[in-house]
Amino acid sequence: MTHAQLVQKAVAWLRSYRCGVVLSEQACLSGEMPDAIGWKRACHSVLVECKISRADFLADRDKPFRQKQELGLGCERFYLTPAAMLRPEELPVGWGLLECHNRKIKLLRPSAKNLRATTGFRYEMNLLLASLRRVEIRIEPQNLTEFLKWKNRLAEYNQGVLPEGIVPAQEEPNFFLESEAPI
Repeated sequence: MTHAQLVQKAVAWLRSYRCGVVLSEQACLSGEMPDAIGWKRACHSVLVECKISRADFLADRDKPFRQKQELGLGCERFYLTPAAMLRPEELPVGWGLLECHNRKIKLLRPSAKNLRATTGFRYEMNLLLASLRRVEIRIEPQNLTEFLKWKNRLAEYNQGVLPEGIVPAQEEPNFFLESEAPI
């Protein structure tokens, strides 16, 4: 299995873990480039680092944001590895372990849910804003706000009526703005 294939599995796992927004391999101001990170309700983030070899896992421990956990991303943090590569006791404190068994991802150890510090939150905001800016550059000449108002243009085109199954923007639920509920 390649690293890229493991990252694809991490992205799929984050979606199944109910993350509504997922990014993979995007650079962050801290120097961290998470293999996959997703966000659930109330800005709760879940980081997945993919490791295909023990050497890769051991090298990861020397990175500044691993040495100083408060610099790291993710309220929850996981390593995703091929089956039987790591033992749970080898993980940093609070980290969870996911293993790839053929096509299935198995949770061997859950993560603590409170690992992200204020600095990590700021780095996550930088990551999200930089990603939004990349989108805005790609959709020029529109700006991001105009692009997000596609439903207005669709209704305009259909004499003020949205097609069946399309919910007006003001009625869309936004779980990211809800207060944090027990996880």
